[in-house]
Amino acid sequence: MPDYIKQNVQWFPGHMAKTRRQIKEALSLVDGVIELVDARIPSSSRNPELDDIIKNKPRIILLNKSDIANQTATSIWLQHYKDKGYTALAVDCRSGRGLNKFPSAVKTALSTVIDRNENKGMANKPLRLMVVGIPNTGKSSFINRMSKSAKAKVADTAGVTRQNQWFNVGNGIELLDTPGVLWPKFDDPEVGDKLAFIGSVKDEVTDRETLACRLLESLSKTNPEAIVNRYKIEVNAELQGYEILEMICKKRGFLIKGGEFDYERASVIVADEFRAGMLGRITLELP
Repeated sequence: MPDYIKQNVQWFPGHMAKTRRQIKEALSLVDGVIELVDARIPSSSRNPELDDIIKNKPRIILLNKSDIANQTATSIWLQHYKDKGYTALAVDCRSGRGLNKFPSAVKTALSTVIDRNENKGMANKPLRLMVVGIPNTGKSSFINRMSKSAKAKVADTAGVTRQNQWFNVGNGIELLDTPGVLWPKFDDPEVGDKLAFIGSVKDEVTDRETLACRLLESLSKTNPEAIVNRYKIEVNAELQGYEILEMICKKRGFLIKGGEFDYERASVIVADEFRAGMLGRITLELP
């Protein structure tokens, strides 16, 4: 097994520096910002640089993939953002759940802009909103669902959208899609891990076994029942990640020639099943 204690996840492709410039340049074109975060890691899936870039623009935070996040935790996060002065919604962009509240949320968050337009005699002027977020938080799924089309590219991998695109989604709202952008360095190694867990960092730049070990070790401490129920093995907080991975190999019969454990196969299964919500509704952090 790799020495997964010492490896830190880092990923900042060159096109992401370009994306930051695009966001800054496009801010003058929009009335507000829609920020998508992953409901399983609402803090870790927010780019801390965006606050400095967006500044005082009205903002709506969408906690996407809330269908596979812990419901109680999501309620806590919604209240947290409300206390911070943000308009926030729990949604699932693939099914559309929660998005029926989006138009009214826009009116609430951009009430000042709407009043200003009315005072200028431009009551019917479209509200233009920029959609931002780190890779794989569901920006394209959100736009496709709102525009009832498949105009924006969608994939369950990081870094698909590469250029700005405008979409008219009705209700007097226009959306500007932007490529997902991370930040140059994760100061907290746990943030890098969590982003890798949900797939916001490409698997190709991480060690799959390292990722699976860290995920299993984390879940054994915070959500052991998720492992027990899914893999039918007994775990405790004292077990190391590779030990749990070996137990899964035994249970599932993941062996290679010579009777060795097929760590790679088990690692892929663990990551895929966690991301698909097959281990249950899990949130990895609270405010």
